[in-house]
Amino acid sequence: MSKGMYVPKESQPKQGGAAAAKARDGEKGGKRKIVAQNKKARHDYAIIDTYEAGLVLMGTEVKSLREGRTSLTDGFVQIDRGEAWLHNAHIPEYHQGSWTNHSARRKRKLLLHREEIDKLEAKSQETGHTIVPLALYFKDGRAKAEIALARGKKEYDKRQTLREKQDRRESDRAIAAAKRRQRGV
Repeated sequence: MSKGMYVPKESQPKQGGAAAAKARDGEKGGKRKIVAQNKKARHDYAIIDTYEAGLVLMGTEVKSLREGRTSLTDGFVQIDRGEAWLHNAHIPEYHQGSWTNHSARRKRKLLLHREEIDKLEAKSQETGHTIVPLALYFKDGRAKAEIALARGKKEYDKRQTLREKQDRRESDRAIAAAKRRQRGV
């Protein structure tokens, strides 16, 4: 380009790092660093809708979460007086903590919008519906919980899901084997 020549803004090279690229692209949020997952919940429940909620934590809980020894298997969400609470999620005590350490299974407040809480409360009152935690993760340095409105599966539903998963896996293997044979010819 010569000096003084007009170049339209669209054709000018873009400047800035990854944060500027995210802002330009309109992406909200960053990468998720998963701390704990509740795989049993996806097996035992049919997931209807998922939500991302912030967590109100103590300092030692955050440090313990970063160590990654958390369990969500017995966890559930309850709505009490217009607030969502995470119960029975096991975040172990921080081993270098002092008298300020937290209780491992205390209830923790979830941060959701009022409309989401009202919707979850109304749906969870229906028979067979519950709210379960699916994952705990860090997103942009903040602890988040993925929770789901779910309906309990019957035993035959669980068997059907496992059968479908196994059939899908077998068909993928057969396709991969056919492609390998085709390349070998």
